[in-house]
Amino acid sequence: MDTILSGIWMFLNSAFGFTLAWVVAIVVMIYFLDRLSSRDKAWHPYEGAIITAIKLAEKAIPDDTANAGLHRLDEALRFVLNVYREHNPGKAPSADLVHQLKEGIQIKHAELERLGNLHPREYPRN
Repeated sequence: MDTILSGIWMFLNSAFGFTLAWVVAIVVMIYFLDRLSSRDKAWHPYEGAIITAIKLAEKAIPDDTANAGLHRLDEALRFVLNVYREHNPGKAPSADLVHQLKEGIQIKHAELERLGNLHPREYPRN
């Protein structure tokens, strides 16, 4: 047993062993970071419906409406839940999924607003 451990120790102290240990550590770290990424969120499969819902809600509810943001979120959530029901007939979404869909709508709304895709510019007509 002692010779096996000393052989492993000698290998890890070599240039190749040291490099291999670092590569393994980096791969493991990337794997775990990838598992935490937003791609694994429950709302990700509905991203297209979320974007459509946000744009429809922006058009349907005027800015001067009281609590316009809350009404737009509610409208977008209803649209996305209808899409969910179309793709999962007879299956009600869990409370956790509804919560994650709300978060997804808010995240996508902030991203669309940051990119300037919510309020199209008025182009002069010729």
